[in-house]
Amino acid sequence: MDKAQSASKLRMNEKAHLLFSYGTLQLENVQLENYGRTLKGEKDKLLGYRLESLSITQPDVILKSGTDTHPIAVKSGYLTDSVEGMVFELSENELKTTDKYEVSQYQRILETLASGKTAWIYVDKNVVL
Repeated sequence: MDKAQSASKLRMNEKAHLLFSYGTLQLENVQLENYGRTLKGEKDKLLGYRLESLSITQPDVILKSGTDTHPIAVKSGYLTDSVEGMVFELSENELKTTDKYEVSQYQRILETLASGKTAWIYVDKNVVL
């Protein structure tokens, strides 16, 4: 059984989660480092948010992503603001792995995307509107 079949079989036994990624989780090398597989996703948009830059100091995250500057979604409250990204399906264990990858400035919340899908997103935990 190859990795893709193994990951698919694993997900059948676990609850599936939708994750909206607008940053480094879209990179193949980050996916392979975190999940041991590449993710298949669909384009979508997050409305009412804008992107800012965040300096990362965690060496393991910098090593995986190849950069010490990551985007961070900040709620603006304006529907004219939007963030483009990808929606991926993750298992419960993969979602927990993602929580460990994201640094402490991010918090995971549920949001409704432009497509109408509800997905987990990582946003700036210090900005709440």
